Amino acid sequence: MEQISTLATRRKRTSVARLTRNSKIFKAIIHAIQEKKGSNIISIDLRKIPEAIADFIVVCEAGSTTQVKAIADFVDKHVREAAEEAPYHQEGHSGAQWVIVDYVNIVVHVMLPETRGFYKLEEMWSDAEAEEHK
Repeated sequence: MEQISTLATRRKRTSVARLTRNSKIFKAIIHAIQEKKGSNIISIDLRKIPEAIADFIVVCEAGSTTQVKAIADFVDKHVREAAEEAPYHQEGHSGAQWVIVDYVNIVVHVMLPETRGFYKLEEMWSDAEAEEHK
C-alpha cells in the first residue's frame, strides 16, 4: 500500500496539467463508456474544490458484473489508443461491482446500480458542478 505522503505528492497538480471536458482523455473516457452501453453517465468537475483528489470524477452504471468489467476494460483500451494514456491504477476487477480506473486527474467509477445507490458518490461531491452525458 502506498504511503499517504506518496499519494499526496502524486496528486499535486499544476495549472498546466489541468484538464477540461474538451480534453482528449476526457472525451475518450466518455466515448468508451457510451460504446459499451454504460448508463447514467455523470462527470463531476472538482477543479474548484481545493481538497479534491482529481480534476474530474466520471461515474456510470452497468447492468451486470460482466458489463462492469467490459466497460472498465474498454475505457483502458480506448484511452490508450485515442489519448495515449495508461491508467495509474485500477481496482475492483475481482468482484466487479465497482471498478475504479484512475488516471490521476480523472477517476472513472463503473458501478452496479445497487452499489452506486448505496455509496452515492454524487452526493459526496454535491458542491461540485455535475454534468450528465447521454
